[in-house]
This record gives sequence, structure tokens and C-alpha cells, in this order.
Amino acid sequence: MAEKAKGKRAEARKPGRPSRYKPELHPLLAEAWAAAGKTDDEIADILGVARSTVAKWKGEHPEFSDALKRGKANPDEQVERSLFQRAVGYSFDSEKLLTVSDGQGEGSHVERHPIVEHCPPDVTAQIFWLKNRRPDRWRDRHELTGAGGGPLEVVELTPEQRQARLAEILSKAKS
Repeated sequence: MAEKAKGKRAEARKPGRPSRYKPELHPLLAEAWAAAGKTDDEIADILGVARSTVAKWKGEHPEFSDALKRGKANPDEQVERSLFQRAVGYSFDSEKLLTVSDGQGEGSHVERHPIVEHCPPDVTAQIFWLKNRRPDRWRDRHELTGAGGGPLEVVELTPEQRQARLAEILSKAKS
């Protein structure tokens, strides 16, 4: 009977160190830090835990994972909008400050002149955008497939067969 009770106590205890996760605190902190632009690695450092612990908490505590997602959503959208604006170019209102002489040794004054400044499209931002939004047309790596989308068939040719094939291709190109 004593062994049975001992076995149940052993089952109830989990091996290893108890979790430092606090459900009333960590989701709130995680959301705030993610909204401030912190990465999971930085959040782990702030909390004094390993990156793997944050990953584990995300899997074990849906409220923690959801808090991180909510916190990251707005900054990610803001960066996406900024990248888009950078890719297509944009204009903004500004002003130019000019120091104008009052003449006759009377000193000078500052005048404000409204202007519109233009930032031209940025090719690097365009490439980044297209590689992520249209990878089928813009990725650097192209996969070649054979007939019907299957693997390519590799055929070893003798030097004579290569010569004949080259002559065939050249004759088609001339006509």
C-alpha cells in the first residue's frame, strides 16, 4: 500500500526546475515589449530566461503566444507600410529656413518657406518587396522540373551525340 501512495506522489511531481512563467504578468509584459519592437530573443533576455523557454511558453500557454502576436502586429504593419512607401517613393510637406539680411547693417531675420520634398523610389526596397510578395516571379533560386512537373531527366551523351545535338540546335536557330 505504501508503494502505491509513493508512486502517485512521484507521478504528480514533474522532474526539473519549476516554471518561472507567471500567467498574470508575462502575457502583459510580452505584448508591451513586442509592441515596442522587441524580438523574442530580446524578450527572453529581459525576462532572464533562455530563448528556448520563450518558445516553450508560446507552445504551452496560448495566452502568452497570443499576446506576442498582438504586440507584434502593429509594428509589423507599420514597417510594411514604410517599406511600401520607400519602394514606390513619396512626397511630404516640409519647410526651408532662410536667413535674410535686413540690409544697411540692420541685422537679419529668419523666413520660413513651405516646400514639398520628394523621396524617389528605392530599388532595394522594391526588390525586397517583390521577392517576398511575388516569390514565384522574383526569387533568386529557380527550380527546374521535367515534363509534368517531375524531376529532370539527365541523359549522358557521347561526344558524337553532343555534336549532332548541337548541329540540330544551330540549324533550328538559323531557320
